[in-house]
Amino acid sequence: MTDSTLAPEHSTTSGPSGRVPDGIAPDEARRESAARFAAVVGLIDAGKLEFPLPGSGRTGARLAALQSVAEDDLCLARLVEGHVDALAILAELGGPPPRPGQRWGVWAAEPPGATLEATRSGDGWVLNGLKPYCSGAHSCTDALVTARTPEGRRLFAAAVDARRCVPVEGSWQAVGMAGSDTPDVQFEQVPAVAVGDVESYVRRPGFQHGGIGVAACWYGGALAVARTLRHAAAKRPDPHTDAHLGAVDIQLHAAETVLRRAAAEIDADPSDSSGQAGVRGLRVRAFIESVCTEVLTRVGRATGAGPLCHDLRHARDVADLTVYVRQHHGERDLAELGGLLARPQDAR
Repeated sequence: MTDSTLAPEHSTTSGPSGRVPDGIAPDEARRESAARFAAVVGLIDAGKLEFPLPGSGRTGARLAALQSVAEDDLCLARLVEGHVDALAILAELGGPPPRPGQRWGVWAAEPPGATLEATRSGDGWVLNGLKPYCSGAHSCTDALVTARTPEGRRLFAAAVDARRCVPVEGSWQAVGMAGSDTPDVQFEQVPAVAVGDVESYVRRPGFQHGGIGVAACWYGGALAVARTLRHAAAKRPDPHTDAHLGAVDIQLHAAETVLRRAAAEIDADPSDSSGQAGVRGLRVRAFIESVCTEVLTRVGRATGAGPLCHDLRHARDVADLTVYVRQHHGERDLAELGGLLARPQDAR
């Protein structure tokens, strides 16, 4: 992104008091990302920044837009990706139409131990319980939230009311992705509207399309990290630095190609009549994760500790990407892919 209003200056030294510079302290990082998130949503509402719906014939443009935001700021990308994913989900499942000024999140993490329950209340629903990993908890005005019902898991749209949706203090202590503002949130009698049917959130084709959007953000983060290696190689000839840069370039080129092909396949079959969306999503996410890991390793080996210790922007990019890419579930996702390939008849 090139809009100068979205490009804050970053301090690289602490003040006389030893205060941590802005953008590093969690509260400062959260406020910075929240302000930039509001600015981006304003541009989207005004039609000045576009994220075409997946499967609309312009999925490549959607992925490129996500990549661009991520290359600029991964924490901002996490919030923007959640917002535009929510808009796509509402369109796909026939949810309430979004209104200008709303900033949406998608809060669908369900690790063991925490449960959010939805119960009927008159003609609607209410949500109660704990929801972990709620990105944009302090800045989103609305959220799509998965919750348990007696019939099974469902998706709900809810306004983020500070009195009833309370971020749990101290539950987001991350240094990497600090600005994504992803604490646990305690829900207490929060009115909600059901979006789709039981399990329709994960069974819709767009679930896999959205996962590839996250991978596009990871790719943008890898491009940001790789900038430091490119700059180092440009300063002076060194065969080892050049070799690392060549290897990184191959990986990034391959990642771009994979994302471009995935976008074309989504546009050719947006409703997943072929049944390949699951395999595609797992392949793309696993490959982009491996590229990010390779880039982080090679840039670190080629440039040493210097940029991590003296370049605030690079240190943030590395820390953010290291955390963000862990949304990939490693061997568990690889095992799921292998199972789909070996026993396609078992796929839901």
